Amino acid sequence: MSESTDPGGHPRSMRVVSYSRYGGPDVLETGSAPVPKPEPGTVRIAVRATSVNPFDLKKRSGMFSGGSEAPDDPVVPGVEAAGVVDEAGPGVEDLAPGDEVFGMGSRTFAEYAVLRHWARRPAAWSWEQAGSVSTAAEAARRALDLLEVRAGQTLLIDGASGSVGSAAAQLALASGLSVLGTASPRHHGRLRAWGVEPVEHGPGLDERVSALASGTVDKVLDASGKGVLDELIAIAGGPDAVVTLADFDAPDKGVRVSSTPSAFGALQEVADLASDGRFEVDVDSAFPLADAASAHARCEHGADGKVVVLPAAHG
Repeated sequence: MSESTDPGGHPRSMRVVSYSRYGGPDVLETGSAPVPKPEPGTVRIAVRATSVNPFDLKKRSGMFSGGSEAPDDPVVPGVEAAGVVDEAGPGVEDLAPGDEVFGMGSRTFAEYAVLRHWARRPAAWSWEQAGSVSTAAEAARRALDLLEVRAGQTLLIDGASGSVGSAAAQLALASGLSVLGTASPRHHGRLRAWGVEPVEHGPGLDERVSALASGTVDKVLDASGKGVLDELIAIAGGPDAVVTLADFDAPDKGVRVSSTPSAFGALQEVADLASDGRFEVDVDSAFPLADAASAHARCEHGADGKVVVLPAAHG
């Protein structure tokens, strides 16, 4: 054992990205921190890939700070990652060091992170894809469950080319639904390849949907929050058939807002679908850990797919 390792031979410190004040991407700094210890029911991974999520951007900006200019302690962002199991916490018997997993935890902009929910990485996914799918998959599954979709129904997804929208589309297709999805024309080819009937955004959406849908639209998922709930309600035939992820004025219109997940079963579900070639993950770009500020900036200014950060733990 050396001063840099613990009695088990694990490293004591790691590189992290953190911020000590709220603001733009420039507040992110690279430094060091102690390697976290996995608690019961969790696993520690050597992080191969993590990603930027809207929550990370909002928290870093100070949106949830209550007016404070700085957090009490430095914040390490990140809630999802993929990597190699380094140590399994007490009670975890299905994983061993060296296993490759992806999932959800906290403080993932680091060389090592602890995951609370995970599934084994499918061979079909790169590290970049595996490290950027968890939050979208869970949000999509949560919304579909809230809508109580079932095989044979027709689902309209407003914002089908975004990370959550595309996850919802693929999950719905795998469950036997017919799916229509709004997206800009440059994404229509990809949606068609999955089996989604693409619809262009903009005025007259109800007419375009009516022309494409065989019969009626049974359920609608608003994954974009573009302020078109009135039109989506009309398409669905009432607010009870609509769920939104991004429009927080929805309760005033009788529309439900999907919130925090409780089961986390989507991780294994999408892993199984990926192994069968039925679930893809779009990655826009990847940045090294030291350039996490550029990753945040890229996400803020619009990305076609997930923006990934690569800590490259252990090379």
